[in-house]
Amino acid sequence: MAKIAIIYFSKTDVTGQLARAIAAGAEQQGIEQQGGFEILSHRIQGSEIIEGRFVHPNLMDELAECDAIIFGSPTYMGSVAAQFKAFADASSESWCYQKWAGKIAAGFTSGGAMNGDQSCTLQYLQTLANQHGMMWVGLDKISNSGEQNLNRYGVQGGIVAQGGEDGQLSLSDLATAEYLGKRVAMLVNKLSTR
Repeated sequence: MAKIAIIYFSKTDVTGQLARAIAAGAEQQGIEQQGGFEILSHRIQGSEIIEGRFVHPNLMDELAECDAIIFGSPTYMGSVAAQFKAFADASSESWCYQKWAGKIAAGFTSGGAMNGDQSCTLQYLQTLANQHGMMWVGLDKISNSGEQNLNRYGVQGGIVAQGGEDGQLSLSDLATAEYLGKRVAMLVNKLSTR
């Protein structure tokens, strides 16, 4: 069974809502393909960061066994949150041995403003994936696509979402996240059957 990881940090759970929607989309695609996917969803916790370094004894080994890794972080000051950056820095041993090379990668971010430089966060996530030799998957939907208005901000590199004052995401952003989960799962299946 193919395995898809979703690794993210979320302080207020806005980014967590996206992660759950991505997982739901991947699971739905697995049902439609009658193959199923194992989903590894890991929310980075502050307790996993010790003296500035991300420490989780088994996570990097688990990620090496995945077919795809989807990265997520809220946008703080134009980039990923420090908690996600600590995880990224800890991935250097996986990089050294190219344990993630050839895997599919994608990314998602959220912010409190319509454009709080969220594209910079996606570019960082894509750079991280490129350094690991991964294959980046963006969105293949134009702005406000279809009945659900997928990709409402027109960002092709991944998901950009804006949390409301109540901490909730728009239905469009959640539908876009589900779509990305389906897209990644479809590509994992397509590549694994060749």
